[in-house]
Amino acid sequence: MPKHSTPIPAPEKPASATPGKLPETCFIRERSLLKLVPISHATLWRRVKEKTFPAPIKLSERVTVWRLEEIHGWMDEMTAKCRPA
Repeated sequence: MPKHSTPIPAPEKPASATPGKLPETCFIRERSLLKLVPISHATLWRRVKEKTFPAPIKLSERVTVWRLEEIHGWMDEMTAKCRPA
């Protein structure tokens, strides 16, 4: 029986995977988080402890992440507090 090779099309990238643009929902590590939110490492962890910043999720012993949609919500909340009504 002859083998026919059918080319497999490359998977399309979702619109949210555009380079330089983060998807609406994903896990984000601390290094990337601190590029989005203009606070220091120490301030980040102080705010997490004070419960004034979203709590991280521990995926493993050495991997800590935040849910991006929670960060966006926090940013919207901070923006609303800073802008006059």
